[in-house]
Amino acid sequence: MSVSPARLTAFNILLRVSRYDSYAQELLHSEHCADLSPADMGLTTELVMGVLRWQAALDSAIAKWAFQKITKLDPEVLIALRLGAYQLGWLDRIPTHAAIHESVELVKTARKRSAGPFANAILRRLSESRTQIKPDSINSASTVTALANISSHPQWIVHRWIARFGWDVARKICQYDQRVPATTIRFRNCNVEERLQSEGVTLAPGQWLTSARRIMAGDITATRASGENLVAIQDEASQLVAAMVGSGSRILDCCAAPGGKTWAIADRNPRSLILAVELHHHRAHLLKKRVTAPNVLVVNSDARTLPTNSQFDRVLVDAPCSGTGTLARNPEIKWRLTTSDLADLSARQGELLKSAMERVSPNGRLIYATCSLESEEGEGVIESALRDNSAFRIASIGSILQELVEQGELVSENFTSLIHGEFLRTIPGIHDCDGFFAAVLERFR
Repeated sequence: MSVSPARLTAFNILLRVSRYDSYAQELLHSEHCADLSPADMGLTTELVMGVLRWQAALDSAIAKWAFQKITKLDPEVLIALRLGAYQLGWLDRIPTHAAIHESVELVKTARKRSAGPFANAILRRLSESRTQIKPDSINSASTVTALANISSHPQWIVHRWIARFGWDVARKICQYDQRVPATTIRFRNCNVEERLQSEGVTLAPGQWLTSARRIMAGDITATRASGENLVAIQDEASQLVAAMVGSGSRILDCCAAPGGKTWAIADRNPRSLILAVELHHHRAHLLKKRVTAPNVLVVNSDARTLPTNSQFDRVLVDAPCSGTGTLARNPEIKWRLTTSDLADLSARQGELLKSAMERVSPNGRLIYATCSLESEEGEGVIESALRDNSAFRIASIGSILQELVEQGELVSENFTSLIHGEFLRTIPGIHDCDGFFAAVLERFR
């Protein structure tokens, strides 16, 4: 039996994630999967995301039989074992012999043939106790350690969330992170809904925005409407941040790639000049290809040293961050992130924000956002920036959301759960979306 295309592709993607700190979602939408059938693509996605979500639990199960620290195993061997263990513990429809044999074949394909018998022995032992591979229900956890282990999260992250949000919210965040998140789209054309339904896509309303829909069934990427760019796949919290930018004649998007918010801002402001700045050349190139609106000018530059002295009446700083609000979509983040990373990110975010504040015209607004649940990347950055610049004040989030209600963009006035003090915060598990922090600063002189 040879290795199936789905398992081989999943193995190669996980190896790249491990070796090069690549992002699984980007690889799953790259040329690595171009030749897969729809069925193989589905299995590849399930294997990649499942292994990354449950990595700690898988490693714990493997370690019981490895009789050595799994950190000493070759990466190829460990990844093949994780793939086998995930199939044994989570995928009931996969025959045991297929999960074991193909995982062992992956070890051999990776030129680790001598480790084949070792991998075979471990997987056979796991197959005899496969019900013990998958952790208990998260609801059974009663300590920080138990919650971290059962939900396959690093203990230090869980401890922070409990201290910040309380036990119940932290548990809901962990629970949300381990599920496949909903796919949400933004309508770019209000007449597209019937077309999507005729192509087999079942939709449900979004939580807040009138232009948002959740995909309940069907493949949105296979529709003509998607091919014609009449819809955009975008998490609803991300859509909400873009809507908060509002309208202006000159708009600066400081960290624009991959372009979801830039696109939404351009759709709302078709006659405005929008300067979309991206630091990395390859991401700026992709941004140009994705956002083709004629009023969007993409600049490959560091937002802290823009080649212009112009000011803008709307500025968005969607700052690079830890991404702890997106672990359901990007589970590999939780295995890379360290506490020291948060301090480095906070310092960089502060530099970006303070530089962007100099670009805001009098009476203009700056929207600062991160997809992080950590206070160092949210409230802490805002407080530091305001201490150094007295020309700004924090705008009322409630008033801004009320404006969106009155403009017909926010579907309900029941938005109080989004407001945390002076800021907007979405929390996975409390809200059915990614975790975002957003603040609006107004320049009054």
